[in-house]
Amino acid sequence: MTAQILATLLPVFLIAGCGTLYGRYRTPDIRGLNTLNMELFVPMLVFAVLADRQAPLVDYAGLALAGAVVVVGSGVVLWPLTKWLELDTRTFLPPMMFNNSGNMGIPLLVLAFGEAALPAAVVLFIVEMLLHFSLGLYMLSPHTPLWRLLRMPIVLASLAGLGVNLGGVPVPAWLLQALDMLGGVCIPLMLFALGVRMLDIDFSDWKTGLLGALLCPLSGLIFVMPLIAWLDLDGLQAAALWVFAALPPAVLNYLVAEQYRQEPQKVASLVLIGNLGSLVVIPVVLGLVFLHVQPAAA
Repeated sequence: MTAQILATLLPVFLIAGCGTLYGRYRTPDIRGLNTLNMELFVPMLVFAVLADRQAPLVDYAGLALAGAVVVVGSGVVLWPLTKWLELDTRTFLPPMMFNNSGNMGIPLLVLAFGEAALPAAVVLFIVEMLLHFSLGLYMLSPHTPLWRLLRMPIVLASLAGLGVNLGGVPVPAWLLQALDMLGGVCIPLMLFALGVRMLDIDFSDWKTGLLGALLCPLSGLIFVMPLIAWLDLDGLQAAALWVFAALPPAVLNYLVAEQYRQEPQKVASLVLIGNLGSLVVIPVVLGLVFLHVQPAAA
């Protein structure tokens, strides 16, 4: 089991470490890289995975619902605690709810459980992203028009991929292969970008950051076992939900907080200390998954 955990995590942290090392000496335009990734490579991967009729998306409806419950439930559970601690809910709750399902989640699930885990990883990523750019933006600015969602390449790619899959529209194998190859660029690029972002760690709010590093995975994990029993998830989908619930805050939380001027430095501490905390949390969760869940039985 230790070998499985190391085989999963070492490539993740090695690629992220390369980003940190390169960023330390070269200062790359990481915002430009992220824009390219989110507007081109990630939508291509999303469309290719969803459009592939060998992955019956109807089978992932329960997992999508479970992912949504984990995201929203984390906020509901932590809201009273946030009030009790007199923290700004708009600063603290979004990083607790919207996790790193892209930069860390997709690569981690693929490395842990193979290419068969990619549809589950993408479904959970889409659920988290849609909630982040609807509910998440509403939390920060209630007057944000939700129609902006339709301008996002990821949303357009998701709708197109779902339409092709559910409508039984044939897609040429050569086109899917090309999209797969281009989309495959996004996985290592996500990890590399995460590594560069780690250079921005701000320890001025380290107490809040440590609190978030504990509560972010905990508030998600408490829902996993009830959801697996209720929705009858097993095999690969159960394993994917365990990992998804344990993921640290998404780096995107910082970018959104910066855009809306919602205490971005505090959000940076929550995000980056939370990602450092995942060095402890993720190995433990993976160990439990490898020990008690049978991913191959998906």
